[in-house]
Amino acid sequence: MKKLYILGTRGLPAKHGGFETFCEKLSLYLVAQGWTVIVYCQEDGAGAITEGEWKGVNLINIPIEKNGAAGTVLFDWKATKHALGQKGLFLTLGYNTAVFNVLQRVKGQVNVINMDGIEWKRDKWGGIAKAWFWLNERAGCWIGNHLVADHPKIKDHLATRVKDSKITMIPYGGDRVNEADPTALADYGLEPHGFSVVIARPEPENSFLQVVKAFSSKRRNHKLVVLGNFTPEKNEYHKRVMDAAGEEVIFPGAIYEAAVVRALRFFSRFYIHGHQVGGTNPSLVEALGAGCSVIAHNNHFNRWVAGDAAVYFDDEHDCAKLFEKYLRDDHSHLIAAMKAESTRRFNEKFTWENILSQYEKLLIQWYPKEYSK
Repeated sequence: MKKLYILGTRGLPAKHGGFETFCEKLSLYLVAQGWTVIVYCQEDGAGAITEGEWKGVNLINIPIEKNGAAGTVLFDWKATKHALGQKGLFLTLGYNTAVFNVLQRVKGQVNVINMDGIEWKRDKWGGIAKAWFWLNERAGCWIGNHLVADHPKIKDHLATRVKDSKITMIPYGGDRVNEADPTALADYGLEPHGFSVVIARPEPENSFLQVVKAFSSKRRNHKLVVLGNFTPEKNEYHKRVMDAAGEEVIFPGAIYEAAVVRALRFFSRFYIHGHQVGGTNPSLVEALGAGCSVIAHNNHFNRWVAGDAAVYFDDEHDCAKLFEKYLRDDHSHLIAAMKAESTRRFNEKFTWENILSQYEKLLIQWYPKEYSK
């Protein structure tokens, strides 16, 4: 029986973000295919490492007392040290502490690394953090036995570091959403198709300020729902975004109820995707899976994912023109065409069945021969 150890996430069940969701999907898929899957999980607190089980997936629980980035680094260090005593194939999701994985390479363990996005280019990080991510991206490229890129442009970027043959491109996946509960909108005073939605971390690189200013430049007879954990009393950028918002903009905070988020996507007029950097963004894939029409920032990452399912803006002025054009009722046929293209594109490229089968094929290819008997 093939055995896979997964490092680099907070663990299962998924609670924190895209990599955790992917880890959950892949783990359950591989267990159903007969694999033994072991996932390293970060727990709050102190004490000894323990083992557990969740839906047939084996868990190695590592308690960490520190919070934030320091806690994550410590968890990755302890997980890597523990993994040195295991036998099988290893999959590391993310390269943020790839320097630790050199221990696995020295020991002769086979480690496939999903290289995620170009983290060191993100505006939210200071100089020290950017240097750390840059160093670890380089380390991951050299140390990993094989690399996974989630977007063709990420693969092109990594190919400036290592040979193209060392990289396999497999994008992120998502669930198809064919229906949602419209009553989930009631608490927010929303009606189906009477609003558009932004779902992202409220950071400058995600174009929040441009989108909110563009929408608020005139009355729209439409609502813009901006999800995210805004703390204007602590964060100057958050304050600027909220100060720029007109009365038709709603800030409900971060929403974690899956049924509500599903309804917000499914019943929106537009899903607004302002991400300027990164690879195949999970939120954009999920929007395609919900059949959303999309207004997206104009860059090669978003264009490869959304294609003709989206219209694109370069700046605040462009975004305002798109709102002016596409929020008019006489353009409903264009929106319907975009929604149909979202569904077609999603079914062609981004279903979980398609993505996870590609991962299993790659993992079988790299499974150590000495353990495959």
